Amino acid sequence: MSDDEGAGNAARAKRADARRNEKTLLDAAAAVFVASGVDAPVRDIAAKAGVGLGTIYRHFPTRADLVIAVYRHQVEACAEAGPALLASSGSPYAALAQWIDLFVDFLVTKHGLAGALQSDRARFETLHAYFLDRLVPVCAQLLDAAVAAGEIRADVDAYALMYGVGNLCAGAGGDGRYDARRLVGLLVAGLRQPGAANE
Repeated sequence: MSDDEGAGNAARAKRADARRNEKTLLDAAAAVFVASGVDAPVRDIAAKAGVGLGTIYRHFPTRADLVIAVYRHQVEACAEAGPALLASSGSPYAALAQWIDLFVDFLVTKHGLAGALQSDRARFETLHAYFLDRLVPVCAQLLDAAVAAGEIRADVDAYALMYGVGNLCAGAGGDGRYDARRLVGLLVAGLRQPGAANE
């Protein structure tokens, strides 16, 4: 192996390590945001990721930078989860229900994004378009599979379902008597075709 090849392999390994480290950090931030909101202390994220505060600020100088990176990371995770759940779940309906559960976690971060980007409306709108472009087709694929299997009604639109789930989650802020996840579960259960087997 030449010196150039060795250097190239070392650079690729370093990039792969950096991607893994960033994924670990973004997974930790997403978990903290889901549990405590986007205003959670950065030290909580650092502790969960097992890194120092300096590492977070080096990658994400502002809270908005971190929230946006988590947002994009979660969009990609949701987009990739759809086909994976269809391949591994017991039924298309089960895959849809599991995917909606992941989507609910994502929405916690999404609702906090507007506040984090209050002075940058154009950036927020670009991210919202990216969210729709990536996730509406995935939701549609899950719905189509469940319709084809005879498990759910055929008159459900992916965008409308996601919008409805989003509205149910938007009402969750701070009221302990309001269980958004339970209401979303009832919505998803209501998609069932009469007579379809229960999961």
